[in-house]
Formats: sequence, structure tokens, C-alpha cells
Amino acid sequence: MGGNTGRILLTGGTGYIGGRMIALLEATGRPLRVLARDPQRLRPAHAPRSFQPRVADSTEVVRGDVTEPASLHAAMADVDTAYYLIHSLGIADGDLYEREMTAARNFAAAARDAGVRRIIYLGGLGSGSDTLSSHLASRQDAGKALCESGAEVIEFRASVILGSGSVSFEMVRGLVDRLPIMITPRWVETLTQPIAVEDVTAYLVAALDKEVTERCTVYEIGGSDRVSYAGMMAAYARSQGLRRLTLRVPLLTPRLSAAWLALVTPIYYRIGRHLLDGLRNETVVSNDDAARAFPDIHPLGIDAAIARALANEDRMYAATRWSDARSSMPEVGTRKPGRPPRRTGRRWMEQRILDVKCDPEQIFDAVLCIGGENGWYAWSWMWTVRGMVDQLAGGVGIHRGRRDPVCAIPGDTIDFWRVQELEPDRKLLLTAEMRGPGRGWLQFDCLPLPEGGTRLVQTATWDPIGLGGHLYWLSLWPVHKLIFGSMIRAIARAGGCELKERRRR
Repeated sequence: MGGNTGRILLTGGTGYIGGRMIALLEATGRPLRVLARDPQRLRPAHAPRSFQPRVADSTEVVRGDVTEPASLHAAMADVDTAYYLIHSLGIADGDLYEREMTAARNFAAAARDAGVRRIIYLGGLGSGSDTLSSHLASRQDAGKALCESGAEVIEFRASVILGSGSVSFEMVRGLVDRLPIMITPRWVETLTQPIAVEDVTAYLVAALDKEVTERCTVYEIGGSDRVSYAGMMAAYARSQGLRRLTLRVPLLTPRLSAAWLALVTPIYYRIGRHLLDGLRNETVVSNDDAARAFPDIHPLGIDAAIARALANEDRMYAATRWSDARSSMPEVGTRKPGRPPRRTGRRWMEQRILDVKCDPEQIFDAVLCIGGENGWYAWSWMWTVRGMVDQLAGGVGIHRGRRDPVCAIPGDTIDFWRVQELEPDRKLLLTAEMRGPGRGWLQFDCLPLPEGGTRLVQTATWDPIGLGGHLYWLSLWPVHKLIFGSMIRAIARAGGCELKERRRR
């Protein structure tokens, strides 16, 4: 029945779509609970200055993981409607389908035990008459698994989602911006029906009060235009006043195409493989059920969707980004966030200390702006070269940039780093996500001095794997000496701080 005011459970709140749903669901006035594997990534609205709010004070954030059934029971208590907005693109090819199905079945079982009335799910378009890729098959079969919960299930199936920070938009933009001549495989002729992210969230919110006559209802949603992927690239080129020459090379395999994407766009290899695997399937709306059920929603066409995405990018801020979702992390699920792996052997550490005549918050603002368009304060071209090497090796590279030029929260990506810990005006800990024979961290601490001023401590740590890991660190030591020594002084200058003295160990 419409008008329900029961508690809402939102999953995927740290992801691209779910992160945008938080404020929209809070605006309904209904009790909201957000399930997160990393609750620290969802900051309350009264967070200190320079930090983007993620949840209101009235919103409850609980820890839970759909791969850990026991963690779901408390989260489901007293829940009327649950949003299932979870998808794992960052895991290995052979594990994607099983991982998706296991997660959906766990969620369905917990919803059934808790007596959840309704589940709202965002899946993927694709004709049942085709042989779907594992990526698209997992999206549709996960919806079927949710129906086993016994709850009402409203499933929306969408194709390409266009918005500031979306994986599809950044893929198209990266290709068109960087390549005057584009060598393209066959998949660029596949038809799709892209939809603006704001239209997707409008459907998801409207489903709260939608009366349904069947227990499991599927709505196919898309924008007002059907275009090929080549058409999407042409639309973006038009929006920028660019002319691009396209050369078709039918022999390009998905593996080679994914490697090419990783080289010239922010999309790293593993996610590119999943995306390209699904591009052989047409993803267009086959009926008008959504238009009849939600007559107040009028999806944008591709030109308007691109214009809106660009307008948000021009404000230098994307509300959420695909790369900040934990599901996009390389080898997600193989380690716990915030816990460096325990291995035998020596860890290498290089630390520099600089005392400056300014307050901690002043110099921390400069620390927090590191990376992305702001660069790395010293020898930024070397960081770019390291990113290119990482992309050639199948890593994330440096094209991801950062979500916001001046703010960050735990979980955000900054080039080939990810924010692991952040204490306002005090500490920034970055975890390296580039490929290498070990794990790396870069930490900045801003410590107030008793006599006034601040001690800036910069610490690079490397946890090697085997002999190769040790040799890797030793080979880079001269470069680190040059880069890190210059960086800490440049950060102080960027913060407008006068130097006191420098110590190093």
C-alpha cells in the first residue's frame, strides 16, 4: 500500500548509486538505516569543516556485509523496505557470478527471516533470448534470487548510467578527450539506451510508494534515446566541439580492448573486462511498463544527460564516483579495510619531519588537496610516469584523479591511492593500489608543537613480498629521496607556512 512510513534499509550507501540515494531517502522523513562494510566512510552532517557530509544525524549506520550472513540479522530488524544496490565489478572474472549470487541469496534469506515487506533492486538490461555475459546474467539472476525472500520485489533494469563520476561516462569521456583517432572494436555498434543517474534515483525513490499487483515486478528503464556506443562517443564529442575519426578494427578482443581502456581512460583492466564482456548484448527497453507505472518521470535524452553530467563536473565535484565504491577496489574481498596484512619479514619505512610556523589545520588543508588536478606538489611528472607503468601492467593507473579537489573522506580514491584513515586536521593515511610486489602506505601527520606551530610528519611504508619486494623498494630509494624530500617542503609552502627546521630519519 502507498503511504508507508516504515523503516528503510539502504545497502550500497558507499557506492555510486547508493551514495546519492542517502539524501533523497532522508528527505522522505522515514527512518533510514544504512548498511556499510566500512561505517567510517559515512560521516554525519555535523562533520568538521572541509569534510563532505554523507548522512544526517537521524540516519543510523550499521556495519554489515552481504557475504557474511550473520552480520545482516541486526540490520534487518524492524525494516519495512530494503534497497539492494550492491554489485561487485572489482573481483576476478571467474568469481563474479558466484559472488553476486551468494550475496543476493544471503540478503534474501535475511529479509525473509526479518519479515521485510519490500525489496527494491537495481539490475541490468539484456534480452532473455540472448546469451548474456556473466556480468549481465548475474544482475538478472540476482533479482530472481531476491524474489525467493517472499517479499515484494521491484526490480529496475537499466543500461548505461550517465552522470558525473559514473564509470560509463568516464569511459566515454576518457576515450574521446584523449584520442583524436579512435581505433574501435565491434562492440561500439551495439545498441544501448543510456539513462541519466538522476532519472535512475527518481525511479528508485518513487518505488517506495508504488502499489504492485505481483510479488515480483520488473521495470525496464532507459533514457529517451537509443544509440550505439559509437553514438554515445559522438554525442560527447559534439558537446565538447571535438571532431574524432573512428577506425573499426573487428579483430580487437575483449582482453585487448580492456587493456586499451586501462591505458587511455580511468577504467582499470579488471573492471574494463567485465564492462566490455557485457557490451556484446543489446541493452534497450523492450516495453513501456515503466512509463505507464511512473508517468511523472520523464527520462532525459543522451545530449541532455551528458550536459547535466558535464555541468556537475564543471563544479569540480561529483556527489559520488564509481572508483570510490569499495566494490571497485582491486582484488576486493581479499583483505580487511584498515588492516595492513601481517607478513613475516622486514617492512621498509622512510620518514621525514618538518616543523613549520602555522597551525595544524592550515597545513592540513594543503595535505588534503594532494593528487588529482592539484598534483603531488613536487615532481608530479614522475607520479604520472609511475601511473602509466601501472596501467601497462593492468593496474589502476593515475587517471582516476579524485572526487573533490579539496575534500576527502575514507574510501575516496586519489589517483592510485585510496584514503584509508582520515582524522580532520591531524592525519591522512593513503593505501597504495598500484601493482607491485608488496603493499604500500603514505601517511601525513600534523602535530601541534608546545611552543606553537606544527610538526608535519611524512611517512612512506612498504611491506614487501619476497625478495622481489625488497629489491623493488631498494631500486626506488634514490627516487623516493628526491621526491619525498621535495614534497614535504612543497606542502608547507602550499599551506603558506614558514619553515622552522627539518629533520629526517
